[in-house]
Amino acid sequence: MISQILSPVHTSSRDDAVLQALVGFVTDEGLVPGDRLPTERVLAERLKVSRTTVREALTRWQELGLVERRQGSGTYLKAAVTRNMLHMPLTLASGNDFNSLMHTLEIRRGLEAEAAALSAARVSDADIAMIEQKLIRMEEAFHERHGMSADEDWDFHLAVFRTSGNPLFEQIIAAMYEMFHRFWEHPLGVRDFGHASFPYHRTLFNAIAARDPIAARAEALKLIATVEDDLKRGAANLKKQTQKNRVHI
Repeated sequence: MISQILSPVHTSSRDDAVLQALVGFVTDEGLVPGDRLPTERVLAERLKVSRTTVREALTRWQELGLVERRQGSGTYLKAAVTRNMLHMPLTLASGNDFNSLMHTLEIRRGLEAEAAALSAARVSDADIAMIEQKLIRMEEAFHERHGMSADEDWDFHLAVFRTSGNPLFEQIIAAMYEMFHRFWEHPLGVRDFGHASFPYHRTLFNAIAARDPIAARAEALKLIATVEDDLKRGAANLKKQTQKNRVHI
């Protein structure tokens, strides 16, 4: 069946052609989120391209939040894929300086607040149970590892985005994964960065569980405000240290 659907690619723009071929395969096969794609080796053989080309195409899908790669298991579809789907690549400046982190935070503020409000308005009982499960795991990790709960924190926020009812939220946040994770790398030398935001994860969940969009948006904004305070604290400490170093020179 795979050999009949996936035919060799003949074009100078092989990366885009591979993506188009994959879209056709997913559509024709009727694959839905959770289904596994053929291996990179099989895709490369059928499309007559290198495994590197296939890997790069799948990486683009991963960055868009369309697929998930599981170590030792394979590549799985995470979101619906259609022929009229548009790809919106993001070009992001890397950096762990105050301005770069603030730019990231400003985007996150808008995404988090709106997604929280939509989630509160649209969640099902099953959604609430799923978000609470992610929250409990995050809280456990936070206490067990003395505040080091980056992965669990990400899973909690991803659950809120996922239950917003708008798949673009999850795709955009997935595309910005690496950028957002800079906040858990002790930015600007703040060792307890993000600790102040910890209790607001619970109050945010409570607002969503109560199906109160206004309260959910407010709690999301409070959470982001603590992160901004941490950034400003770190920037101020670095400035003081720089001034101190100049005095000793």
